Amino acid sequence: MTARRGLTIRLRLTLLIGAVLILAGSILLGLTYVLVRHSVESNPSQVRAAIAHRLGVNPNVLRTFPRSEGAHSRRVLFEDVQRELTNDNLHRMLVESGIALGALAVGSVGIGWVVAGRMLRPIHTITTAAQKFSDVNLHERIDLKGPADELKELADTFDAMLERLDRAFTSQQRFVADASHELRTPLAVIRTEVEVALADPHASAGELRATAEVVRDATLRSQALVDGLLMLARTGAVAPPEQPVDLADVTVRVVDRLAPEADALELALDLSLDPAQVRGDRVLLERLVENLVENALRYNEHGGWIALSTGVDGDTASLRVANSGPLVPPERVAGLFERFRRLDDWDHQHGHRSFGLGLSIVDAVARAHGGSATAEAQPDGGLLVIVELPAAVVPAETALARR
Repeated sequence: MTARRGLTIRLRLTLLIGAVLILAGSILLGLTYVLVRHSVESNPSQVRAAIAHRLGVNPNVLRTFPRSEGAHSRRVLFEDVQRELTNDNLHRMLVESGIALGALAVGSVGIGWVVAGRMLRPIHTITTAAQKFSDVNLHERIDLKGPADELKELADTFDAMLERLDRAFTSQQRFVADASHELRTPLAVIRTEVEVALADPHASAGELRATAEVVRDATLRSQALVDGLLMLARTGAVAPPEQPVDLADVTVRVVDRLAPEADALELALDLSLDPAQVRGDRVLLERLVENLVENALRYNEHGGWIALSTGVDGDTASLRVANSGPLVPPERVAGLFERFRRLDDWDHQHGHRSFGLGLSIVDAVARAHGGSATAEAQPDGGLLVIVELPAAVVPAETALARR
């Protein structure tokens, strides 16, 4: 049901401005009337001059006019003339002022309409822009020009909301596209294995078990892929919550959890973990560190090494993860942060089945926290990844307690 449309804001502002001007004019007219009446009654010389002008005589004659012979009748005449002149002047002033007030009332409506229109023009701009926004032009912005007032603040807030919507919508589209592309292969494998098993009514238990294992592996692979894509979608859609997080503490927990894998490869761990306090989402930051350590484990050599360090330099907290491993061509380093980019030769040789999402997630989490992730190829093989985030201010008592 459509709501009944009332008076527009512009019309209400017009009426308000007109009412204020009329009220101010009426008050001014009343004050003028009182002041003129008081001036006339308290200044008889002006009255005598006006009477002399009316009678066509010298004003000096009227100074003694009420006190000369026949004083009573002449005083009455003098007072009548004085009263008549006073009333005439006040009446004329009221009439002329009333006409001026009426003209002011008419003019105030026009002035109020124009002023209200100029005041509401930014709102009209915002409304027009909001009406034309859709999923195909969420990248556009109102970008309202003008003074930094409430309307400019409203437009900037609307632009910030559009920025968040644009990121969320883009992230959703990318998630759907990536998931559709990458899930096609494991789903095809599952379907093929199931159809082969169903087509053979005499399949043995061993064959069925082998089919189930292939389906299970494909399912686990699909689940891991969806988890990675969801993580990317989450980091790209919303701003992380502001929680105090120490990268050193997070790194220690991740290393403890992945230590058995490092021991299996007989990797030497070099840890230099100084406090590195940041603000953000602890789960996302832990996933960032975990992806870096897992990459350092996966793309490494038996008996190699991994070096991790954290610290703060000025306003920047950093995490550095370096590892031995295969030679990485320098021209391929930047592309490793793109989705589904892998070191294919190394993966095939060592039987790895990665999706190429690890460093993409690292980059997305770093950018979501206002930081960056870069990488450098090691001269003797392996990779150095540097994550830099805005450092959080640590209270003095906390810093002392850590010491």
